[in-house]
Amino acid sequence: MTADGTAETVDHAGIERLQRAYADVVNRRDWSALADLFASDAALDLDLVTSEPRRIMGPAAIGEFIGAAIERFAFFQFVILNSHVDLWPEGDVDAATARLFMCELRQAEGETVRVDAYGLYRDRYVRLDGRWRFAHRRYRSMGRFPPGDVFPLPADLS
Repeated sequence: MTADGTAETVDHAGIERLQRAYADVVNRRDWSALADLFASDAALDLDLVTSEPRRIMGPAAIGEFIGAAIERFAFFQFVILNSHVDLWPEGDVDAATARLFMCELRQAEGETVRVDAYGLYRDRYVRLDGRWRFAHRRYRSMGRFPPGDVFPLPADLS
């Protein structure tokens, strides 16, 4: 880090820009734009708690999965609630991690009741060609309302 914190500020802003770009892509359902946000070998580990965890590899497969999962919603918004970014783990200035708490506001086609889903992403980022990208995302469901399902924080959450 520079003495005045400039590099830290720039990197933190770059990662927040990436997080917001992801939300924008999902809300617009522009799956082709995911390629610019993820490393080519990126992984998404998905734990919905009520089904078996699964791993999805690569930006195209991640986009296909998310697109199919939200296709039934006439209304869908991905909302970032809070994130905490840790820069440069183990001194690697081209890496970062974060916890990102989020909510999905969704209403299925033909339905009148909105369902809100809350979750936690634990992300690893990598700087490639001067830009931050997702290297690995671990998602875990935290709750769904209605019906009112609440899931505990992951045991390994620090």
